[in-house]
Amino acid sequence: MLKKLFLHFWSVRHQFVRYFVIGLGAVVLDIGSLYLLKEYLHLRPVMAVIVNGIFILNYVFFLNKYWAFKSTGITHKQMIRFFILAGANYGIAIAWMYIFNHQLGLNYLIVRLANIALSVTWNFLLYKFWVYKHEEPTILAN
Repeated sequence: MLKKLFLHFWSVRHQFVRYFVIGLGAVVLDIGSLYLLKEYLHLRPVMAVIVNGIFILNYVFFLNKYWAFKSTGITHKQMIRFFILAGANYGIAIAWMYIFNHQLGLNYLIVRLANIALSVTWNFLLYKFWVYKHEEPTILAN
């Protein structure tokens, strides 16, 4: 069982590396835009997460679709699943920022990085097996 699990993870290592590189780019863009929105446009951290999240989501969706997962599936169906997952992640990110920054006073950049780090694993699995899963074309019978 353990060997089979290891072999499966080993077989998707290149895909995970591409996913991870996209994720690192997204983190840099996310933290950079969050900092700019807060420090230079003087948005509250919660509002800055709301604003920058929209741009980061599109970056992540299209790069993962075409580069990491090389998906040829129907884009609008995948976008629906992606935005359902992103909506859940988005809600969690806003709640984290509210609780840990607004209520507890922790640094907003640390809060954001912690939230991103925790979501990496479940997002890879959900992207691979739900969002960008390979779907066989359906043939309609007459």
